[in-house]
Amino acid sequence: MPQELKMQEALKQAIHAKKNLMDFYLKAAEINKNPAGKKIFERLAGEVKENVARFFNHYKGTDLGSFDAFITAPPHPDSAMLVSLQKALNDNMHDRKAREIALKEEGDMERNFTMLAEKMVDPMVRAVFVEVAKETRNHCAIIESEYARTMGMVHETDMDTYVRE
Repeated sequence: MPQELKMQEALKQAIHAKKNLMDFYLKAAEINKNPAGKKIFERLAGEVKENVARFFNHYKGTDLGSFDAFITAPPHPDSAMLVSLQKALNDNMHDRKAREIALKEEGDMERNFTMLAEKMVDPMVRAVFVEVAKETRNHCAIIESEYARTMGMVHETDMDTYVRE
């Protein structure tokens, strides 16, 4: 039987985690010199913003202000993802390191959202967490694909060519 988690606290944590991820993707897009990579990070930032909106719709607290004010607020200065990205910038390892950080963070978030979904009693909120976990898994696949492409690995679109040869 699922244990009721403090739903509003779980939603608030999810909102903050996804906002940090969105800020990371926007910064990664900003520093990315590869147009395709930049576009992928911008796309991911947009999708994560939609996730934040879904959580916001279920959050009943008033401490975060309006969605628009929250989403446009400056990034949290202690965000581990942004700190890691800044260190990578200082080490002159932009694009590859940004994708590696994103993969790790998305994987961690998928596991967390899956765990939270299992603990949610409210079926609507559970469905939101399940859907966001699924989208997070899809983000990992997008990032892995871009990573393989930029590292010169066999891209899934070339798989038939290499398998047949």
